[in-house]
Parts: sequence; structure tokens; C-alpha cells
Amino acid sequence: MDAAREKKVVDAVPTGLFIGGKWRAGATGATFNVEDPSTGEAICTVADGTPADATAALDAACAAQAEWAATAPRDRGEILRRTFQLMNDRADDLALLMTLEMGKPLAEARGEVTYGAEFLRWFSEEAVRIDGRWSTNPSGAGRLLTMKQPVGPCLLITPWNFPIAMGTRKIGPAVAAGCTMVVKPAQQTPLSMLMLAEIMTEAGLPAGVLNVVTTTKASDVTGPLFDDARLRKVSFTGSTPIGKKLMEQASKHLLRVSMELGGNAPYLVFADADLDAAVDQAVIAKMRNIGESCVAANRFHVHESVADEFAERLAQKLGSMKVGRGTEPGVEVGPLIDATQRAKVAELVEDAVGKGAKVLTGGEQVGDRGYFYAPTVLSGISDDATLLREEIFGPVAPVKTFAGEEEAITAANDSEFGLVAYVFTSDVKRSLRVVEALEVGMVGLNRGLVSNPAAEFGGVKESGFGREGGREGIDEYLSTKYVAVDL
Repeated sequence: MDAAREKKVVDAVPTGLFIGGKWRAGATGATFNVEDPSTGEAICTVADGTPADATAALDAACAAQAEWAATAPRDRGEILRRTFQLMNDRADDLALLMTLEMGKPLAEARGEVTYGAEFLRWFSEEAVRIDGRWSTNPSGAGRLLTMKQPVGPCLLITPWNFPIAMGTRKIGPAVAAGCTMVVKPAQQTPLSMLMLAEIMTEAGLPAGVLNVVTTTKASDVTGPLFDDARLRKVSFTGSTPIGKKLMEQASKHLLRVSMELGGNAPYLVFADADLDAAVDQAVIAKMRNIGESCVAANRFHVHESVADEFAERLAQKLGSMKVGRGTEPGVEVGPLIDATQRAKVAELVEDAVGKGAKVLTGGEQVGDRGYFYAPTVLSGISDDATLLREEIFGPVAPVKTFAGEEEAITAANDSEFGLVAYVFTSDVKRSLRVVEALEVGMVGLNRGLVSNPAAEFGGVKESGFGREGGREGIDEYLSTKYVAVDL
């Protein structure tokens, strides 16, 4: 990749705070570095927001709320539609920017731009389908009227692993519903959100509807917003421990809350599965986004009769994947986000190996620059291996055997998390039995990819609650009002 092009794309990104339709420095003028995880070097600096900046952003959102809620649904939808088109027009630049700040290969980044833009197109269509209900009182005396109205100013907190898609998945329904918002992107990957704010402004989004505050002090900056009774909703994607803390803060003013938290996805392969498909889809389920995904297959439970062959074939595929900087030709696996995440992945592998696991491929750091870790397949996993309990968030596939259907279901459900599971079997009856028994919010049946803007996304248990995407996604940003009508 041409270094001059990389610089041109980065230089085009506004690096201030976006408040009330204007770009500005933070209250203290402080900045922080955005790092390229493939080199460990800074690629630019952005404004480091303060609590005062967050309050100013909420002021702007509140000032715009009434007029934005009264804006015609068709007009709100058209803004989303124009943003969708602009994102696709600039997909190459957005993809490169994402690769530079997050590390994923360019092909994957390009896919995320397409996927993220689809949320805007989907919710541009949902904006005009917000409806209520008119019915007759069962007693016959009067009528029952219900209507749906925007919940009000929202705080949207997005993660670093999908910096475009996790933003559009929240911004799309908020805009469609008529809500204003303050967005706090992840410290590691703020550039994609800043560019998205610029594009949405160009698409005609009024000042104050979208406000973006970047910061290295997330809890300090968002704290005053939770204390402010004007804020009416928070949507968070991130770890379960942080989600629990935010829920405690949200309880002060009983905010509407959506939480998309941690995962520990089981990948079940039964003896009658199409093994070719199971292996191919395993690569997708495990290696998408370098394994740094809440829906990544975290533990592979494979029937004992096919486990060895599955593990060997998966190891061949993962072992042949090219590791390197995401901008380089042919690279399939980029760096992990930072040194801390790489160290966690290495620790989980070392723990498993120390407890008897066999390394079929990988199991080591790669290179002397950046945060690379080799795609890894482990077999012979002991029951007490930590990676069966914790989200790996890296390119590591532990394969563990089972003997029967009930054992597989029990193993799959043996987690405090319940976001997604994957099931591979050719038996239709077994498919239905297992899908119904799994304690998750989503299931990939004979496929390793479930995410779709037209389908709801979310989990159960400690993976959170609320749904994003699909017909349900906009409801998270609407309140229902009932009116008793006397005729």
C-alpha cells in the first residue's frame, strides 16, 4: 500500500470533537495518539474530551431533540439513505482508514463498510414504518389508541472491533426513530466514527442530532451524562463487566438500556455433519475479524468420531493463512488490537497447553513489530482450561470432543454467556431439538455467519439484552404511549 495514500486518507479525517454540528478542540486542548496495531506507531492524534465536553454534547443533543422528533419520517429516512450511498461511494477510503486504526485486512474492512452501510439503508426504510394501534375497548365503551414516540437523547458507546458497523447499528435506528445522540467511540478506533460524522453531515443531518466525543477517560466523561436527567437511553457494546457498571449508573434515572456484551460461542459438530462445510464455516466463524468478535466461535465441541479429522483439517486451513499488515496483498490475518489483547490470548493458550492441550498449528506470537499472533488450533482440551470459560478474542480454536447429543447441549450451555451458537448436523429433527435447547439469542444452523442488518442481533444471560437490527432494532429507541378515547 502506498504510504502517501495512507497519509492522505488519515489527513482527511477531522480530529476534533463534533458537537452541535461543529468541529472543535476539547475543553483542555488535550489530544491522544491513535495507533496502528501492525506497527505500534501513532498515525495521528485526536481530541481528548472531558466531562465538560460531554455535557456540551448533551446540551446540543437536547437542544435539537424536539425539532428532530418532529421531522417527517420520510426526511429522516432520506438522510440515512444518502449516508448509505456516500459510505459506498467512499468505501475504499473508509476501509483503509479502518485497517490502519484497527488492523483487519483490507478485504474484511471493505466488507464491514458494506455491512455497516446496510444498517443505514435498512433503517431508512423502517423510519416510515413506525406505527401504533387503534382498537375497540373490549367493553365497547370507547377506543384504545397507542402511539410510538422517540425515547429522547441517547448515549451510544461503541467498541473498537467493528468501528463502523457497531456505530451504524446504533445510529441508524436512533436517527430513524427521531432520537438525538452523543456517541463515545472506543479510544483505539475513533477515526472511523469521526469520518462517519463528517459523511452524515454532508448527507444533511441537522446540527446537534449526532455528537461525537472522543476520549481516553471514558468513565469520567460519560459519568456526568448518567447523572443528567435529560439523558433517556444508553446503548453499549462491549465487555460484560463494564456493561454491569453502566447498568448501575443507568439505574439512577431508570434509563432505557440496551446491552450487547460478551460471548463464548459454542460450535457444535455432530457425527452426521457435512464435514467439508463444517470446516469451511469454522474458518469464517473463528477467523472473521482476526477472532476479535463477540460472535466468534470460542470453543469447538466436536463428536468424538470426527474430532481428529475436523481438528487436523481446520489446522491445515488456519495454518496456511497469511499473517501480516492488513494493507499488504494477500494478507488474511492482521494484528490484534494491542499488546494487552495479544498477551491475554497467549496466556490462554499457555494455560491450555499447560493442562495437556496439543498445539496442531500456531501457538506463538509472530514478528517483532505490531501485535500479531499466529492462527492456532488446539486439541485435547481439558475441562479446566480457562479458554473454555473466557472469551478468547483472538485467532485460537480449541477443539473438545463429546459422545452424545445431550452431552453436547450441556457443554454448549455451560457458560454464563448466551450470545450465539453454531450447529452442524444433517439430521433435521436433531437440528430442531438442539436449536430449541441452546441458551442463546442467535444460532447459526449449518453456517458460520449470523450477522445480518435485516435480522435482530442480541443475546441472553450475561451476553446482555435488547436487540439491534431487524424489525426489532428501532423499538429500542421508541416509547409506547397509550391513550384512552371516549367516544
